[in-house]
Amino acid sequence: MTHLTRLPLVLAVLALAACGGSGKENAKSTPCPTTGKQVTFPLLSKSTPYTVDVLTNFGSFDIRLDVEDSPCTTSSFAALVRKKFFDGTRFHRIVPGFVIQGGDPTATGRGGPGYTVKDIPPSNSLYTKGVVAMAKAETEPRGTAGSQFFVVTGDDAGLPPDYAILGVVTKGLPVVEKIGRLGNRATEQPTKKVVVLRMLVTP
Repeated sequence: MTHLTRLPLVLAVLALAACGGSGKENAKSTPCPTTGKQVTFPLLSKSTPYTVDVLTNFGSFDIRLDVEDSPCTTSSFAALVRKKFFDGTRFHRIVPGFVIQGGDPTATGRGGPGYTVKDIPPSNSLYTKGVVAMAKAETEPRGTAGSQFFVVTGDDAGLPPDYAILGVVTKGLPVVEKIGRLGNRATEQPTKKVVVLRMLVTP
């Protein structure tokens, strides 16, 4: 089972499937290589700000995508959002004062879209409160991303720069903090069912 722990750091990978795009995105499919299932998806424009609105049964929060540092990860994630891949999924791992983790359609910590992409994060990356990054298995290379993601709820998760940066929460941080309190620190399991009702990406 792949999951996020402090030591050893085991963070379930997040991969994202392919699908259409907006007129502001490159017409050609992304050159991003994938492992596992071979997929294509439109590459997001680095000159356009993209936001993912995450609506849960405990409220909503927005993620501003970091297209500059993670072009493949953000493009794949946006494609999955447009396919409604995340709608109905749960935050299957909640560690108070550390992270909340979701994006697994099986809610087991093992699921994903069937492929991964890779964006090696900058060496000075910090995983502080509100940062959203992709989870990966300890044995996978730096920057590997599938569909599982985590949002940092502590002041500093103290993680090395191994996890692809998806973006940062720009709105609704109190909702993230509220969800972050709905977990058992010992078991890392949610104490209440937290469901992603839908995600939307704009523009």
